[in-house]
Amino acid sequence: MYELHDRVLMKKPHACGTNDWEIIRLGMDIKIKCTGCGHIVMMSRHDFERKMKKVSVHADTNQEKE
Repeated sequence: MYELHDRVLMKKPHACGTNDWEIIRLGMDIKIKCTGCGHIVMMSRHDFERKMKKVSVHADTNQEKE
């Protein structure tokens, strides 16, 4: 499963050439930020789960508690 600040790989690459994104908002909609160019995209949870390939890096949960 995915959580806030996880880095995910999407099935299709962004226009800048990378398919690595960071999750910056979770809710009914999910907001992701491209790690290559910084572009932010908001999509429904259904679309996100359909377009996501896998979680590449899990966020450090100890860092969020500080």
